[in-house]
Amino acid sequence: MTRPGEELLACAASHARLVADVATLSDDDVRKPCRLPNWSRAHLITHLARNADSFTWLVNGARLGEARQQYPEVGMRDRDIEAGSNRSKDELYEDLALAIEGLEVAWSKLGDDQWTLVQMGSRGELTMDEIVFRRLREVEIHHVDLDVGYSVSDWPAIYVEGELRRQLERLPERAKHSLLVEWLVGRGELPELGPWL
Repeated sequence: MTRPGEELLACAASHARLVADVATLSDDDVRKPCRLPNWSRAHLITHLARNADSFTWLVNGARLGEARQQYPEVGMRDRDIEAGSNRSKDELYEDLALAIEGLEVAWSKLGDDQWTLVQMGSRGELTMDEIVFRRLREVEIHHVDLDVGYSVSDWPAIYVEGELRRQLERLPERAKHSLLVEWLVGRGELPELGPWL
């Protein structure tokens, strides 16, 4: 496995778009709700920063030959998001920008032979190249959730095609097969699907 150059470039571009939009917000704006239930924009911006930090932790661990968990302590993710949600817009912006820089630097230090190394993500094992896609997913989906004018029609093709392939591969796990086939052949409605992650 070599360095996933296209995905890294796409993620860097997604990071740049996100940071640029967060820069336009005011202190009042970050207190307003985002599209996720019970979260303000400040919660979501904090989540995006801590998610970057958690991936940096995994990538650096892999490079050093250390087995690591994405969130080493039980409840760490939720505690960190809540703790950061009352900060000013400037503090949120700086935190997000620094977390993104840290992740991109960590990726730059991985050798071409290290992209298949595995660490333990919050939902199971992840290779380093899959972490790049997972980060792209986080940024693209949550940029829409931030509710600042970015929409699904703005998603880059590399994300859409990568996500579509992953979701189609998992589709049979998420619903009764006969109902899926009924829908696919135009004889029924899309059945209720199980969790997508």
